[in-house]
Formats: sequence, C-alpha cells, structure tokens
Amino acid sequence: MLIPHPALLRKLVDEYEALLAEDAETGSGWSSPRAQDLAYTLCVTTGTRDVRRALETAHRLLAAESMAPPRHRSTAAPMAE
Repeated sequence: MLIPHPALLRKLVDEYEALLAEDAETGSGWSSPRAQDLAYTLCVTTGTRDVRRALETAHRLLAAESMAPPRHRSTAAPMAE
C-alpha cells in the first residue's frame, strides 16, 4: 500500500472531523457534499472502503509518523551521467 504524505493526511482528517462536528452541531442529520467528498478521499487515500476504517487507519498512520525518527537527506554526491 502506498502511504500518503502525513501533511496531506492530517489536512484531510482535520477538515473531515471539523465538518462532522459542524454537522452534528446543526443537527441536520446529513453530511454536506464537502464532507462526502472528504470521506471518499480519505477512503481512497487509506485504501479502505468505509470512512470509519479510513479514519482509524489515518490516525494510526499519523501516530506512527509522529513516533518515527526524523528523515534526513542523503549526503551522497549526485551520480554523474
């Protein structure tokens, strides 16, 4: 599975969860078109078919990323052509 960039994943999760909270506050009982689009994108990004599983996967990936050591650039010289 391809792993999405943490910044993109964080943005998707934050926006989706904010829209869910907003929808819950208004009590409309339906998700906005933007929330539906974000749910679909989260599923595609995480390789899942259910938005609940997508959120679980996203949170797990983000937690693992925050625990990972920082990535360093290679100090190797560029290859000559």
